[in-house]
Amino acid sequence: MTTAFDPIDLSGTRLANRIVMAPMTRSRAGAGGAPTALTAEYYVQRASAGLLVTEGVQPSAVGQGYPDTPGLHSAEQTAAWREVTDAVHATGGRIFAQLMHVGRIGHPALLPDGLHNVAPSAVAADGQVYTHEGPKDYVTPRALTADEVRKTVEDFTAAARNAIEAGFDGVELHGANGYLIHQFLSPDSNRRTDEWGGPVEHRIRFAVETVRAVADAIGAERTALRISPGNPYNSMSEPDAEATYTALVAELEPLGLAYLHILESPGLRDLTLALRKRFSGTVVLNPATDGPTGPDALTLIEDGTADLLAFGRLFLANPDLPARLRAGGPFNEADPATFYGGDATGYTDYPTL
Repeated sequence: MTTAFDPIDLSGTRLANRIVMAPMTRSRAGAGGAPTALTAEYYVQRASAGLLVTEGVQPSAVGQGYPDTPGLHSAEQTAAWREVTDAVHATGGRIFAQLMHVGRIGHPALLPDGLHNVAPSAVAADGQVYTHEGPKDYVTPRALTADEVRKTVEDFTAAARNAIEAGFDGVELHGANGYLIHQFLSPDSNRRTDEWGGPVEHRIRFAVETVRAVADAIGAERTALRISPGNPYNSMSEPDAEATYTALVAELEPLGLAYLHILESPGLRDLTLALRKRFSGTVVLNPATDGPTGPDALTLIEDGTADLLAFGRLFLANPDLPARLRAGGPFNEADPATFYGGDATGYTDYPTL
């Protein structure tokens, strides 16, 4: 029987186990959106994971949606990430960069002067975002022109090349949680009538074109996509989730991607299993659970529901999580007050066994 503690070959990258640290925004980047020495310490502490997936990293300046998040669109950012990946690799770890363009989720106060949030259509999300000036309502984004959509694909591709230059083992494109790629998938946030919107085959085009372009640039074996079918987070509505994601996975299937990462929504295990059946490659699952994903979820590896299992909050608070899972605990409790921003407190000071 396969267990979460068995190694796995990830398209040529050997992972020591099947436990993944899920991407988690921590808002601790330094000047110019570059990671710091503290960032390197944070990831090194957790490098016993089979795979680390970084916090969301913006592929362009306009892709930023939260304070103090890192980028991969400048030479300085790329060089700073090299310090992180070198440190992780020195401990035997493997690390993918998650590329996240937030689209309409954010505020111009977080962007360089003159930039405004963009999205498939000029449809605002409900809610607020924290800025250094305090909470602000989401703004109505500017709809991307067709040429700008293609330029955004190029931005993702350039950032993926920067990630490889920075020493990452690969990249995960963030197509979940209501951010830009996800916004193109939904008929509510994507009300376009051109080749990028309308029927399912047009709404999946941005995701497919971006994945293909990145795979062509850095290799499919280094390229992955995260999706969250039916996830309402960030004002998303997907009444045709099954049709949308079935069509999307059908387009991705022949590409030979490193993995498909499914962030599962409550009550949609049947859809997860259907997508798992249609995708012959490696599947990473962040399962729907009543609370933070815990040790009970390890059976999802054993029964074949997933190939790898992603842990978020539990990994945040337990840097040696694989050892704790193997031992059955104990587990540190995460402190939500220190999730975003700040210093080492709640970041690199959680104790190991």
